[in-house]
Amino acid sequence: MEIYKSKKIRFSTALTAINKKYNSISVLRLLTIVLFFISSYYYIKTSEIIFVVASIVLFGAFVILMRVHSKLVFEKQVNQALFDINENEIKYRERNKIPFENGQEFNDFNHPYAYDLDVFGEHSLFQNLNRTATFIGKKTLANQLLSLAPNKEIIRNQQAVKELSNKLDWRQEFLAFAKIGNDSQSNYETLLQWSTFNSTQLSKISVFISYFSPLLFLGFLIAYAVTSNIVFVSVLSYLFVFHLIVLGRFMKRIQSEIANSTNIDKTIHQYSLLLQKIEEETFQSEKLIGLQQKLLFKKEKASIHLKQLAGLFSKMDSISNFVTAIVFNGTFLFNLHVLKSLIQWKNDHAEALEEWLEVIGELEMLNSLANMSYNNPEFVYPTLNTNFEIDFTDLSHPLLNEKTRIGNDVCFHPENFMILTGSNMSGKSTFLRSLGINMVLSGMGSPVCASQATVHPLPVLVSMRLSDSLSDSESYFFAEIKRLKQIMDELENKPAFVLLDEILRGTNSDDKRNGTIEVVKKVIGKNAVGAIATHDIEVCLMTNDYPAVLTNKCFEVEIVNNDLHFDYKLRDGICKNRSATFLMKKMGVI
Repeated sequence: MEIYKSKKIRFSTALTAINKKYNSISVLRLLTIVLFFISSYYYIKTSEIIFVVASIVLFGAFVILMRVHSKLVFEKQVNQALFDINENEIKYRERNKIPFENGQEFNDFNHPYAYDLDVFGEHSLFQNLNRTATFIGKKTLANQLLSLAPNKEIIRNQQAVKELSNKLDWRQEFLAFAKIGNDSQSNYETLLQWSTFNSTQLSKISVFISYFSPLLFLGFLIAYAVTSNIVFVSVLSYLFVFHLIVLGRFMKRIQSEIANSTNIDKTIHQYSLLLQKIEEETFQSEKLIGLQQKLLFKKEKASIHLKQLAGLFSKMDSISNFVTAIVFNGTFLFNLHVLKSLIQWKNDHAEALEEWLEVIGELEMLNSLANMSYNNPEFVYPTLNTNFEIDFTDLSHPLLNEKTRIGNDVCFHPENFMILTGSNMSGKSTFLRSLGINMVLSGMGSPVCASQATVHPLPVLVSMRLSDSLSDSESYFFAEIKRLKQIMDELENKPAFVLLDEILRGTNSDDKRNGTIEVVKKVIGKNAVGAIATHDIEVCLMTNDYPAVLTNKCFEVEIVNNDLHFDYKLRDGICKNRSATFLMKKMGVI
C-alpha cells in the first residue's frame, strides 16, 4: 500500500512540473509564430534581409517548440496514466471500489464454471485480476481464465509471474503505455482484417508512372523556375491533371485499404511502443525470453516494423483532406506511393502481425497475475504433480478480505471425493467456490490463496448456481440436468475436478436423494476429484460403501448467548447441528 502512495505523490509532482513546462512552451510557441508573421510583414514592406533571417530563425524555433510540445504531451499522458494506476491500486487495496473492467462480455453461461464461480462480471475474479488496457490483453486474460494450460506451460507461467511481480516499475510503465493508446476491439479487429485482406501488387506500368511522371513534373518545375518560360506552366498543368486522373483510378483501391481505419495509426504506434518496452527489457524466465524472441522478424525488431506501418497509415490520412490530397497527388502522386508501400508492408509482414499482438496480450495477462502476486505476498505457487494429489493448507477465497477470511486445510487423497454438510450460512458454498477459484488459478500459472499447495491441474466442472433461461423456455431444473449431463460427458473423456452444490433442488426429497446418490456413484466411477455439498444424511452414508474414495466433511454452527455462531472451519464427519428451527423460533416464524 505504501509503495503505491509514494508513487502517486511522485507522479503528482512530476505532472505539476510537466504542466508548468507545457504552459511555458505553449506561450513561447504562440509568441514565435506571431513574431514570424510580424517579421514576414516587415520584410514585404521594407525588403530588408534582416527580416528574412528573423523569419527563418523564428520558423525554425517554432518547429523545435512543436517537437518539444509533442514530447511534453506524451510525457503528460504517461505520467497521468501512472498517477491513475497507483490511485486505482490504493482504492482497490482500501476496498473502496474495484476500478477495473469486469469482462462481462466474456461471460459464457454454458461454460463449465465461468458463471458458477463468478469469473466475470461485477466483483468477479476477472475484475479483481484485470490490469490490462488493450483488447488483446483482456481477451488473453479471459481465455486463460476459461481454460487449463498443460503442466509445462503452467510452470513457465509461474516463473514469468514470479519475475514480473518484482518488476513493479516496468509493469506500471507497460500498463501506462497501453492505457494512453485507448485501444478497442474495433481497432484490433480492423487491423487484423486489413492484414488478411488480399492486396495484389500494383502493375508494373502503374509503378513506372508513379515514379516517372512525378520526376517529369519536377523537371519541368525546375525548368520553369530557371527560364520563366510560360510553356512549362502549361505542361505542368497537364501533368497535374494527369496525376489526379491516375489517382482517381486507384481511389477505390485506396479506400478499401484504409476502410474503418480512422486514427488507427495512433493505435499501431502505441502497439509499437509496447513491443519496444518488451524488446528493451532484460528477462530471465523461459516464457518471457520466448515471447521476446517472437519480436525479431527478418532481422529487425517488431516495434520498428509497426512504427513504419503507423507512419504509412498516418500519411494515408492526408487523402481525407481535400486541399492536401489535391496538392500532394497532383504534383507527386503522394498517396499512390503510400498505397504501394502499404501493400508491400502487408506482403512482407502480415504473417507475423497477429503473433506480435498476441505477445502484448500474453504480457498483459502475466502482468495481471504478477500484480496479484505482488499485492498478496502470502499467496503461494502450487507444486504440480500428475498423481491426482490435491492438497491445500490454509485455503481461502482470494477475493475475500485478507483481515477477516478464514482458511482451511483440505486434502483430496487417499479419498478423492468429499461429501460436505453444514447448515445454511455455515460456509459450504464459499468453501466450494474457494476450491474452484484456486484450481482455476492453479491451472493458469497463478499463485493461489493458501499457505501451501500441491495440485494435479485438472479441468474444473461445476454445478453450483444455475438460472432459469426464459429465452430458451428452460426451467432451473432442466438447466441443472443439462449441466450434469455436460459434466458426465466431460468425465467420459478425462478425469476432472468436480464441484456440486445441492443438486436436484427442483424435485421431491426422495427423488433428489436417490438422484444425488446415483450422480455421486457415477462421478467417482469416472475417477473425478472434488466435492459435493448436501443436506441429505443418506448421501453421507455412502462413505460406508466407498471408504477408499469418499470422505465426510462438515461446517458446524454453535448457539452462543442465544445467537448463531459460525466459525467457518472445516471438520471431519457429518454436520450435527441444525440452525433452521432455531432461527425460525428466534424470528417468530414458529
